Amino acid sequence: MNQQRPRFIMAALRGGAGKTTLSVAMTVALREQGMAVTPFKKGPDYIDAAWLSRAASGPCYNLDTFLMGADEVVRSFSRHTGEGAIAVIEGNRGLFDGVNAAGEFSTAELAKLLHAPVILIVDCDKVTRTAAAMVLGCLHLDGDVDIRGVILSRVNGPRHASVIRRSIEDYTGLPVYGTVPRLPELPFAQRHLGLVPPEEHNQILQALEKAGSIARDYLDIPALLGVAQSAPPWKVDAFPKPARSYKTKNEQVTIGVIKDTAFQFYYQENIEALTDRGAKVIQISALNEKYLPPVDALYIGGGFPETHAGRLAANESFRLSVKAAGEAGLPIYAECGGFIFLGESLLVGHRHYPMVGALPVSFGLEKRPQGHGYTSLAVDQANPFFPVGQTITGHEFHYCRILSKNDAETSTAFNVLKGTGLDGRREGLCRKNILAGFTHVHALGTPGWADAIMARASQYHRKKLNQAPVYVMDKPDIVKTEQTA
Repeated sequence: MNQQRPRFIMAALRGGAGKTTLSVAMTVALREQGMAVTPFKKGPDYIDAAWLSRAASGPCYNLDTFLMGADEVVRSFSRHTGEGAIAVIEGNRGLFDGVNAAGEFSTAELAKLLHAPVILIVDCDKVTRTAAAMVLGCLHLDGDVDIRGVILSRVNGPRHASVIRRSIEDYTGLPVYGTVPRLPELPFAQRHLGLVPPEEHNQILQALEKAGSIARDYLDIPALLGVAQSAPPWKVDAFPKPARSYKTKNEQVTIGVIKDTAFQFYYQENIEALTDRGAKVIQISALNEKYLPPVDALYIGGGFPETHAGRLAANESFRLSVKAAGEAGLPIYAECGGFIFLGESLLVGHRHYPMVGALPVSFGLEKRPQGHGYTSLAVDQANPFFPVGQTITGHEFHYCRILSKNDAETSTAFNVLKGTGLDGRREGLCRKNILAGFTHVHALGTPGWADAIMARASQYHRKKLNQAPVYVMDKPDIVKTEQTA
């Protein structure tokens, strides 16, 4: 069945050229015109996706052929776009940049897979006619990539813009759909992992309004909308079979997700994978809540524990309740920042901050990334969530490294085939029903992940029914239970 799914990809010649700002700007501008917009982000990214989500007032979904595989990318796009809604897809890095010289897993590869027209953003800083040569090179490198037009970024004035525009239009035949000057202030501030997340931005609405004004002032919005609407009809294939439900008449497991300004990095699809299987997902703040509420499993994503180390350390009762729950056998899955939080301490500068202490490992924040990029892991040791023999794809981006670890009390689950992990060789630290590491996974590329969490949660739920509550820190049935006699 073919449907109209208007869409385009915002790509660039390199990272840092303004893709996120202009993708958010277009999303805001289209929404202001009363249009439904579904944003997507190519690649393993949380922060850009969060801003696109805020701009669209709805979820942003990630599309990544390395993490998910081509078939899952197509199915996810089919599932999450509505007929007539505009899909604004932000690329990553340069248009043809992938993991190898062939550009495998690049934005260009995604554009061909989705039959999506491409708008190429060109950073014009310190160039004129050479900009046309770069665009011409993109056109000829792969003729199957449907490049429809160009947006000029960081132009230094009308004369500069005029020379570049004429060069591009004369030599490439592509239209220029906007010229964005060098702006003294951008709506989104930068930090070591990219943009400051919206959860930590103190003027979200003002930032989105400013982004929208960039589109209104400098972009040809009707022409760009026309490009999206000219995308070929989308063949909607049959959706995959519904996920197995773990919900019964008398049982629904509750999965806690720690999500606040310290822990923000979750793929929307990961949360959906749990709710699709019947879980009740509740959001928990490690900064503000005094105790861990009753849950059947705990999922702690990535984030910035290093910038919130003082507040996390100060919330001692919550830390101790998580530790007690882990000791009692609560299934806990943690990624990157969540992994750090479960450790004993975090060194930031010259100060050690106590963390949960559920894992006998300590961390230190470094000035340079300690792991960055795609990962591939072979499951070769028993663990709570993945069968031995499985291969997992994921990604990592962290500035923390392990300072010390008690190997006598823990085991590791994965052999590192690609990436860094714990030490370049091993990844996935295990203790009791806890599995934690630096790697982030995407549920659509690792379908067994959600099933395993649900299965462990169901086991724990049934076990609790045969246990009596024990009062810990004046809170019953929250952090620790013991078998009845």
